[in-house]
Amino acid sequence: MSLTAGIVGLPNVGKSTLFNAITKAKAYCANYPFATIEPNVGIVEVKDERLDNIVKIVNPRSIVPTSFSFTDIAGLVKGASQGEGLGNQFLSHIRDVDAICHVVRCFDDQNIIHVEGHVDPISDIETINLELVLADMEVVEKRIPKIEKKAQCEPTSDAMTEYKILTKILEVLKDGKPARSAGLSEEEKEFVKNYSFLTMKPMLYVANVSEDDVATGNKYVELVKEYAKAEGSEVVMISAKIEEELSELPEEESKMYLEMIGLTESGLNELVRRAYDLLGLATFFTAGEKECRAWTFRKGMKAPQVAGIIHTDFEKGFIKAETMSYDDLMLYGTQLKVKEAGKVRQEGKEYVVQDGDIMLFKFNV
Repeated sequence: MSLTAGIVGLPNVGKSTLFNAITKAKAYCANYPFATIEPNVGIVEVKDERLDNIVKIVNPRSIVPTSFSFTDIAGLVKGASQGEGLGNQFLSHIRDVDAICHVVRCFDDQNIIHVEGHVDPISDIETINLELVLADMEVVEKRIPKIEKKAQCEPTSDAMTEYKILTKILEVLKDGKPARSAGLSEEEKEFVKNYSFLTMKPMLYVANVSEDDVATGNKYVELVKEYAKAEGSEVVMISAKIEEELSELPEEESKMYLEMIGLTESGLNELVRRAYDLLGLATFFTAGEKECRAWTFRKGMKAPQVAGIIHTDFEKGFIKAETMSYDDLMLYGTQLKVKEAGKVRQEGKEYVVQDGDIMLFKFNV
C-alpha cells in the first residue's frame, strides 16, 4: 500500500532541509525562493521497534520494514492559485498525495530570507490555506454549471447527488474554510473522491523551530497550536536542521545526541507516526525464516482485504488467516510456544485486522 504525504509551505521555511533528513536524498537547498522547482520524491523506512523484536525471535534471512513516501513540493506563494510563483504547477503535485504536511517557520534568523519579509506563522498558514481553498473553489465553480441542468431534470440521478455535494463544499470554500469542514458523510466523500480536493486532504502542521527551542518550543509554536486546535488539526514540532544532522550520524551517536539535547526520540519519528495516525493507518506483520516484514493497512480493513495488500491472489482465494498478536509473541517468546498456549487464532473473512497482528494467510486460487 503506497502512501504519500506532501511537504508544503512558503519558500525558505525548511521544507527541503526536512526532506533531506527524512530521506537522506540531498534535495537541493538554497536561500532564495523557488530553489526547488520540480517535486522531490523520497521513501522513508518507518522505524518500528516491534519489527526489530520479532526479528530477534524469528531470525529471518530478510527484513523488510514498511515505508512512507514524502514529496517535497516547491514553495507556494500568495496568488499561486492564479499562477503566481510557479502557481498551479505546484498545486497539481499536491493533488497526488494522501495527506499534507504543512511546514511553518517558527524561528527567527536574519540570515535566512522570509518571502514576506518577517516571521509570522499564522499569516504563513493562512496564505497557503487560502491558495488551496481558491484552487478547490475554481474546480467546483467550473463543474457545477455543467451538471446543474441535468440535476434539476433528473432529481434522482447521480448528477443531482453530485450537485448537492459540490454545492455543500462550495458553501464552506466561500467562507475560506477547507472542504473537509463541510461535514460530508463517508459515502459523500467517496462520491467526489476523484476530484482530489486539496482541502479535503488531512493536514498536519510541522512547526520548524531553531536548535535552541527544540526541547521547549516558543511563542510561534504556541500560536500554531492554537490555530490548529481551532480547526481540528494537529501539530508536530521539529528542528529540521537538527533532524538533518541526526540523519548523518550512526544510530548509537544519534541516540546520544538526542539525549544530550533533551529529547527521547527524533522529530521525524514522531512526524511519521502522526502521519500514520492522521491517515488512519496501522501495521501488521508476516514472520517466517525466509522473511519478516511489516505491512501498512487502513484501520477497519478485514482479513481478505489485508491479504490482498500482499498479493491480489491472496484476497481472491482467501480461506483463513492464522493470527497471533505481537504481545503474545513477546510474552511466550517463540511462535511455537504461542501455539502451544492456544493463542493462535484461525480468523475468517469477517475478521477486522488489528494493529500488531502477525498473520499467515491460507488461500486457494
